[in-house]
Amino acid sequence: MFRPFPLFIGLRYVRARRRTRFISVVSAVALLGLALGVTALLVVLSVMNGFDRELRTRILSMVPHVLVHAAHPLQDWEPLATALEQDPAVLGAAPFIGGTAMLSTPGVVRGVELTGIRPERDARVSPIGRYMVQGDLAQLRPGAFGVVIGNLLARSLGVQPGDHVTLMLPELSVTPAGAYPRMRRFRVVGIFAVGAQVDATTALIHLDDAARLYRTGGGVQGVRLALADPDLAPVVRERIAPLLAAGLVAEDWSVSQGSLFSAIRMEKRMVTLLLLVIVAVAAFNIVSILTMVVAEKRGAIAVLRTMGASPRQVMAIFTVQGSLIGLAGLGMGLAAGIPLAWHIGSVAGWIEQALGLRLFNPNVYFISYIPSQVRLADIVLIAGCGLALAVLATLYPALRASRIGPAEALRYE
Repeated sequence: MFRPFPLFIGLRYVRARRRTRFISVVSAVALLGLALGVTALLVVLSVMNGFDRELRTRILSMVPHVLVHAAHPLQDWEPLATALEQDPAVLGAAPFIGGTAMLSTPGVVRGVELTGIRPERDARVSPIGRYMVQGDLAQLRPGAFGVVIGNLLARSLGVQPGDHVTLMLPELSVTPAGAYPRMRRFRVVGIFAVGAQVDATTALIHLDDAARLYRTGGGVQGVRLALADPDLAPVVRERIAPLLAAGLVAEDWSVSQGSLFSAIRMEKRMVTLLLLVIVAVAAFNIVSILTMVVAEKRGAIAVLRTMGASPRQVMAIFTVQGSLIGLAGLGMGLAAGIPLAWHIGSVAGWIEQALGLRLFNPNVYFISYIPSQVRLADIVLIAGCGLALAVLATLYPALRASRIGPAEALRYE
């Protein structure tokens, strides 16, 4: 089978034994360094993808993907919700009344995000019913003044279902006796655990109870929308804008949560750049390897030149040799990195069990395991960058080899 001359000689040089054992040792170290750098880069990127996915799942399941609200209470919200649900990307719409408030028990006061909901409609826009660990959302009944809170909030207040808490709004009620904060006693009817910050800051009450507290006259503050694909929220917001009457404003989750995910993306880029520097250092070890190989092969290069090989062909020979070394290191790194990235959670669990320690204390972190998500785009990026760096590393020694003259080299043989 026909093979180009530079490729044939380059393959021979890769398989050939070295006269100097030191060159073989340096080649093995460079190969191992490149493989370790690629493995580390792939594992770290996959773990960061996993954390990004977990945050998206947990946070975006609790915040409205699109929020339609008005400056004044919206009295006739049901036709609006029905019209918005006609959009093919919208899974459901539900009314809400909410704001900041404080929950207190004797000696403890905590600030919360208070939201009034209709449990039967809220199931269309929020999966919080699946995260209930005690009680049920259905126990939120109009006029019963029940409240559902997160498990971290319940722990800090020291309450369980059946206990009572005092809810205070940052608004004053003026009476003949003076002005007092608007407050009401509520009974805890349920506790949820999402595994995110909302567990420490969220309280849910029935929509009718919230209307009485906020004195909306039976109206609501707006309508929350859930989408099949949260990433389409800006598109849906623009699409529903013509359906909104004067005074209604639509916002999507990227306004309230976008800075968090932007920070995560920026952090991932910076970590990728830092680890690519490590891969680049490992790849440029090929420079030292090929420089030593060129010095060892001066006589062979002179013979090739004498037999008619052009400087470009000599340069191609060593470019092929260095690229094959880079490909071998890249292949080893990917072969080790992909399985490790897929099973990093199990590996971390085994290390925890073997050493008797906890990498993520569940009392401190919302995620007590290491999530991972291997993406094809990351594999392609790592493979492309690694190969490009390996090829670049071959250029200097290959160019040096191409400038060796046959007479000069053979003079010292």
